[in-house]
Amino acid sequence: MKKLKIILLFSLFIFSVHARGIKIAFEPHESAFPLVRNNSAAAILTDTSDAEVVGIVAKALASDIELVTSIKPKVISDPRKGGEHLVIAGTIGHSAFIDQLIRSKKLDVTQIQNKWESFIITTIEAPMKGVKQALVIAGSNRRGTAYGLFELSRMFGVSPWVWWADVVPTHRKELYVLPGVKTTEEPSVKYRGIFINDEDWALNPWAAKNIDTEIKDIGPKTYARVFELMLRLRANTIWPAMHDSTNAFFYYPDNPVVADKYAIVMGSTHCDQMLRSNTFEWQKNFEKEYGVKPGEYRYDTNKSQVYRYWEDRVKATKNYESVFTIGMRGVRDGSIVGPVTKEGKLALLDTIIQDQRNIFKNYFGDTTKVPQIFCPYKEVLGLYRSGLNIPDDVTLVWADDNYGYIRQLSTPAEQKRRGGSGIYYHLEYLGKPHDYTWLSTNSPSLISYEMTKAYQFGANRFWIVNVGDIKPAEMEIQFFLDLAWDTKKWTPENAIQYAAYWAEQNFGKDFAQEIADIKREYYRLAQSGKPEHLGILRYDSLTRQKRLTNYAKLVEKVDKVKIRLPKRLLNAYFELIEYPVKGAALMNQKMFYAQMSFNVVSTNNNLAREYSIKSKNAFVKIKKLTQYYNTNIENGKWNGMMNYAPRNLSVYDMPRVAVPEVLTDSEKPVGKYTRSYIISDTINVDYSTGIFSLNANQFKTKCELKNERIAIIEGLGLGEGSISRYPFNGISFKKENYEKAPFVEYVLPLTIGKYEISFKCLPTQNIHDGRSLAMAVSVNNRKPLFVDVNQSKEEGKWIKNIMRGYSEETIPVSIDKSGENKIRIYLLDTGLALNRIDVFKTK
Repeated sequence: MKKLKIILLFSLFIFSVHARGIKIAFEPHESAFPLVRNNSAAAILTDTSDAEVVGIVAKALASDIELVTSIKPKVISDPRKGGEHLVIAGTIGHSAFIDQLIRSKKLDVTQIQNKWESFIITTIEAPMKGVKQALVIAGSNRRGTAYGLFELSRMFGVSPWVWWADVVPTHRKELYVLPGVKTTEEPSVKYRGIFINDEDWALNPWAAKNIDTEIKDIGPKTYARVFELMLRLRANTIWPAMHDSTNAFFYYPDNPVVADKYAIVMGSTHCDQMLRSNTFEWQKNFEKEYGVKPGEYRYDTNKSQVYRYWEDRVKATKNYESVFTIGMRGVRDGSIVGPVTKEGKLALLDTIIQDQRNIFKNYFGDTTKVPQIFCPYKEVLGLYRSGLNIPDDVTLVWADDNYGYIRQLSTPAEQKRRGGSGIYYHLEYLGKPHDYTWLSTNSPSLISYEMTKAYQFGANRFWIVNVGDIKPAEMEIQFFLDLAWDTKKWTPENAIQYAAYWAEQNFGKDFAQEIADIKREYYRLAQSGKPEHLGILRYDSLTRQKRLTNYAKLVEKVDKVKIRLPKRLLNAYFELIEYPVKGAALMNQKMFYAQMSFNVVSTNNNLAREYSIKSKNAFVKIKKLTQYYNTNIENGKWNGMMNYAPRNLSVYDMPRVAVPEVLTDSEKPVGKYTRSYIISDTINVDYSTGIFSLNANQFKTKCELKNERIAIIEGLGLGEGSISRYPFNGISFKKENYEKAPFVEYVLPLTIGKYEISFKCLPTQNIHDGRSLAMAVSVNNRKPLFVDVNQSKEEGKWIKNIMRGYSEETIPVSIDKSGENKIRIYLLDTGLALNRIDVFKTK
């Protein structure tokens, strides 16, 4: 009881972040390490012979402590210049101070030694002469030490988004670390990182105007900010910006130097092999670099230039940590130039890969020790499926379909490869059938579903996520990287809880659940229509009105939280919550009210005028909201970062309205209404229900297998969520043994007659050849009908599916008795996420 009272007494002052034995207290406690006490901060001791990133992050930690307490600790390299309390940070084998503690057996590092990016945080009494107590942070390698230092920042309340989203932490007078030990396992995924992409409309102009002002481009100062964020998020790999607007990463000599200082692993995109950036380096800068004009970027007729071009980059980067993309595609993300036949392309790629491997052998000695990836993206997937030979030690990096649904994962044979596999994933995309580069709307539930599936099929070597301009995808980026760090922590079943966890980190416990509810509804509404896609989608009138009502309620919730927030968090709240929610809501208003004005103009001109004005007002508010983002936050810190109309697509313009005289000349649509890509027809989205509409989790009974379960995954797909078999690497059943498959059963009160049953599912694809997304549907124990909702990207339905947020199959059934009728659905394979069941009476 006494122990319980002590725990309760100090629970008001202790903030725990899932650390085993290490906690932060804000008032004195017996044996606690005083990080800040009596207006004095413990010095941070590092070894100058340690990796440069250790010193960089130690200084960042000192700044974090100052931000919280207004007291800045010294960062020192001589323990005699400290006091009786020291923070000792260093890397095993590279820090004399850490190594001495290990030799004296005061520090036990057996759990992290020789592991990848692990760290330990612990308190030690009398670690060295003249020091009474130390807080020790030791890393298994240089990044492990950096992650450990930033873990301490997280523990006393500094968000990883402290700079990038202006999340101001709670002020504390004192900071104490309670005695204990925290050790980390190796991260789930070895190489984890971000791809800065489509930077033309935000990150590039913002960096040119505010950060790298001398070169007016994304350069070393911007990348230093990016790399610090990556370390705070425990990422380690960068695919740098590579669009026309940006000079290549290696054009500025300081860029790779800064990457190495921050211990960031360099890579290049799926279309830019061998750390090159072809759009700039081949098309724009080749003559300046080599003194001659480049020939065609094709290997069969211009091997000498291409080979040298690749070799020179390998030579220049041999002393840096890198992951090399091998193979070849065309410049600007195009198809490989060369032979026209599939056989010719396969033969050419085989030669290319052999020659690239020879370059590695010449500069690294052992080719197999050079991290390499091959990304079968877009048309390259077809070539790979046709038999392209990829060396066994190369990592296969599978891609999603650009909209968050993974196209293919490793077969049992591919899972045995030494190089393993990885994933290239999208949180934003520029391309057909339509961009989504403004707001970020892929939910943690979807990300976890797809990436956990990938991990369970062996994709544990390399995860990269396309983040566009970074903002406003902050939460989604952090979730992806948190999942890559520990895939067991955020399974598809509990990913719905992540928003509350993240909101508590950034806004505090008092607001966490309300913000989580806002984010949940924001993702739900976007699943059935991203804001950027509203120029393609057409909704029935009932659904359109429901969306307007639901967005209005969501905005009301945003404002109710906002008025209660402390002033220090208002900027962060605007960036992370208010802008994306209100932007999405206003886009729906702009498009829907414009459409509604035409629906009523022939019968009620006054109402048509009212709708026209509402559409205009929504457009004006989007512009004002964006202007506020760019000019009002932190004295214009983000000036140029937010663009409500990336690529100037027509969906971002003021649409036509039935009463155009309410518009000013500058607001009127210019010329014809065009889309970025022409689709044969608009996609009609009819969410009107049948006589029964069930969420898939409303089953009456279920039958599961011994080693798996039917998981209810909230926040996945339309409505309330989906059901799916879990884990994903379970048994695949065929038609002939369907009765052995797990099933769910629904009971409906139906009358005699003919019906259609519609099955709405997450629009993902089968895991690999040999697996399906099939169901066997039996009504009242009759012989089942089989449906497979797998619809690959090559099929015509794919565009419709990813735009409206679901795939659908329908079966006819006859009911020969009135009363309770049983519908049993056998889930024949994993990867199928059943979302909703609609029953329609036809006769």
